[in-house]
Amino acid sequence: MPPVKRALRAGVLGTATTLAGLLALTGCGSGKDTDASPKNPRRTTGATAPSSTPKPSRTSDEPSADAGSRSSGSPKPTRRTDPKPAAVELPPLHAGFDYQIGGAYRPAAGVRIVSRDRSSSPAPGLYNICYVNAFQAQPEERGQWPADLLLRDADGKVVVDKDWDEALLDISTPDKRRRVAARVNRWIDSCADKGFDAIEPDNYDSYTRSRKLLTADDATAFISLLSAHAHARHLAIGQKNTVELSGARSRAGLDFAVAEECGEYDECGEYAKAFHDRVVVIEYTDRGLRKARAAFGNRLSIVRRDVLVSTPGSADYVRRTR
Repeated sequence: MPPVKRALRAGVLGTATTLAGLLALTGCGSGKDTDASPKNPRRTTGATAPSSTPKPSRTSDEPSADAGSRSSGSPKPTRRTDPKPAAVELPPLHAGFDYQIGGAYRPAAGVRIVSRDRSSSPAPGLYNICYVNAFQAQPEERGQWPADLLLRDADGKVVVDKDWDEALLDISTPDKRRRVAARVNRWIDSCADKGFDAIEPDNYDSYTRSRKLLTADDATAFISLLSAHAHARHLAIGQKNTVELSGARSRAGLDFAVAEECGEYDECGEYAKAFHDRVVVIEYTDRGLRKARAAFGNRLSIVRRDVLVSTPGSADYVRRTR
């Protein structure tokens, strides 16, 4: 079975044909729950497993873990003191979380944070994160990108993430970074206009699949452009995976982390340390959920989802927190 990416972006795949292909690739459809972890081509082999880290102290203005759910008529959680515009609201700490990038549905009781695809609308009264594919081109959108903004090898061939048939965007120079950012920023504007609170730019780690044509510095320089624009639109911005760049958080202008399978791969400690526990975690196996909860269940926002991040009523749907 071909390797499965950490997050199957079912919500932004574009066609039923593509989704059917993904179902075949993953072997899903039985509806059975399993502890077998999917292979993970997105992991960087040079990344080291984090050691156990002490629980960082919280500032006095941070919301407590047992703060009540937010509704449209109740105040939003108090913002922590960070060097960001005052209007940027960060995700509440240790709050109920649901990952809905495969399709929006009514959140369960106790959920306070939801991540949804940019094509969806926010969930009323909750903290909403807007998913965008910022570093690679969706297969159905590749033709919408200028040819010179698709990363090419020495032979002029487009460099493609083969697991997802996504062309890597060329962020190798300041000019190209600005041009790519200008297009992605329009999606960020749409998220802001819809009422989202934050953005989740995916594929920060695309440089690891670039055949050494892109570097970590390129990725950090590019995401800092997105961060500046998101903050100008009063949106927080999350680091998606890429634990090896957690130390560049301040330089990149990132506010929180969206970590897939950090329990499974013993990475939650690094994210928790870098982002002061402001981390939302998605596990795709029962084992990963158990490990994440055992070490960080009283600190981070953790949910177990199915790898297709499907909606209730489908055979593959899984969502639980314990």
